[in-house]
Amino acid sequence: MSHSAHDLAAAFPEAAARLHALKLSDAHFRKLSDAYYELDKAIHRAETGIEPTSDQHLEDLKKQRLTVLDAVAEMVAA
Repeated sequence: MSHSAHDLAAAFPEAAARLHALKLSDAHFRKLSDAYYELDKAIHRAETGIEPTSDQHLEDLKKQRLTVLDAVAEMVAA
């Protein structure tokens, strides 16, 4: 269990400029980025006990975050 928040820039350190450019120019990417950060925040709060949740709900959040991360990876690679 990780108690540190994840960051898209940390997930794609070689693509920091691309992430920034996409966030400025692509509305779909902005929505994905916002969704990623909201999911990550909810996961972080659950893992640190700030907002307790069931194990199943936490796993669902993590799966959603991974799905969004996969979509971000595709956009970064394009």
